[in-house]
Amino acid sequence: MTVEDFAKLIDAITKLLSVFVWPFILIFILIRFGPALQEFFANLGEISLKIAGIEASAKMKQAKAAAALAAAAVSHPKAGATPEATAREAKAAVKIVSEATTPKLLRRAAKSTILWVDDSPTNNVYERQSLEALGINIIESKSTEDALEKIKQVHFDVIISDMGRPPDLKAGYTLLDKLRSAGNQTPFIIYAGSRAPEHRAEALRRGAFGCTNRANELFELVLSALGRQA
Repeated sequence: MTVEDFAKLIDAITKLLSVFVWPFILIFILIRFGPALQEFFANLGEISLKIAGIEASAKMKQAKAAAALAAAAVSHPKAGATPEATAREAKAAVKIVSEATTPKLLRRAAKSTILWVDDSPTNNVYERQSLEALGINIIESKSTEDALEKIKQVHFDVIISDMGRPPDLKAGYTLLDKLRSAGNQTPFIIYAGSRAPEHRAEALRRGAFGCTNRANELFELVLSALGRQA
């Protein structure tokens, strides 16, 4: 690719993502993984905004979700992952979004509300944006007690929780256990620092829908949970 071609690519991508008011995502990813992600953004650049009506709206939602999910993968790389491996994870977001966001799922997402429990919500900005791009409403909570109060007042389609919230190092399990003992069967996903087999097994044993530390897998789990309710 020549310098001129690359400049044209950047210009096209910038115009596309500026529509979504997310140019900072583009800048962040290009600075860190530019060469490896040229193909990824080229794919986004091929999305046509000339398609009329619902299909155009769906394509825009997919593009926004894919960009945010890719940014999440880049900003939270797996331990020991090389830049190339992280870039592949980001590019995989395109396929995941494309395959998961069917018209039926998008309609379900537009009617869905998620409770996200995390004492440091800024750690999950891109993950949240990838879901909000689909029309999902997300309500934040920073503590187990606050989450339980919100659950009494609002119907949630999915609950996402981190694991440790001071002073409770297993606050995710605490919240999950309280909900299940009360008969609340809302799909519960633990998004924490580990997805070790033993931790995933314990989460499932306690009644969780899933447990992961990967943005792409979190996205898939949420959409799977919503799809079962469609």
